[in-house]
Amino acid sequence: MAAVGLKLYSYWRSSACYRVRIALNLKGLPYEQAHVHLANSEQHGDEFGAVNPQQLVPVLIDGERVIRQSQTIIEYLDEAYDGEMKLLPATARARARVRALAQMIACDIHPLNNLRVMQYLEREFNAPKLERESWTKHWIEEGFKAIEALLDDSLAMGLYCEGDEPSLADVFLIPQVYNARRAAVDLAPFPIIRRIDENCLKLTAFERARPENQPDAPKS
Repeated sequence: MAAVGLKLYSYWRSSACYRVRIALNLKGLPYEQAHVHLANSEQHGDEFGAVNPQQLVPVLIDGERVIRQSQTIIEYLDEAYDGEMKLLPATARARARVRALAQMIACDIHPLNNLRVMQYLEREFNAPKLERESWTKHWIEEGFKAIEALLDDSLAMGLYCEGDEPSLADVFLIPQVYNARRAAVDLAPFPIIRRIDENCLKLTAFERARPENQPDAPKS
């Protein structure tokens, strides 16, 4: 199937959008971006609300198809487009492993420290900045401890989470490492995660997807 015109609703600093940008780049699929400024609450406007009633990014438009949720978008791209590589491994066992690693981030780490949660803690509970930062660091560290242990216990790991080609797991891991650095998490206890991050960021697909390289990123 050939790409007929992919459009990604995105925000430069959103790690969920970062994942999808990496996947699109790894697949070699051209796309345009529609920028939704989360910090300015553009996601709550009627125009974007018609695209996604959840008022969340990313959203992918592929012709008449509207696909929401980052993991669903990435798996859709992998199934619908041959692209330059496959992001899900060939065997059921390997696919289960990379999906589990991705979901540890998407389901167990990221939802506890994304923007709307931080805003809610501040608005509804008057949680000071120091406490919000401590909350964020705690849940990233807890998640990374488990991920590091699973990576260390796997014979399937190579340059990346699964073998010597990037997979769905790496697509999710690298944006979360970016978030960890923003939160001043000490990454010294996670040498395997750091090594995978270094290997991934050597690849053009990951470099091009970095938040600071997006058109809507603030210019210094």
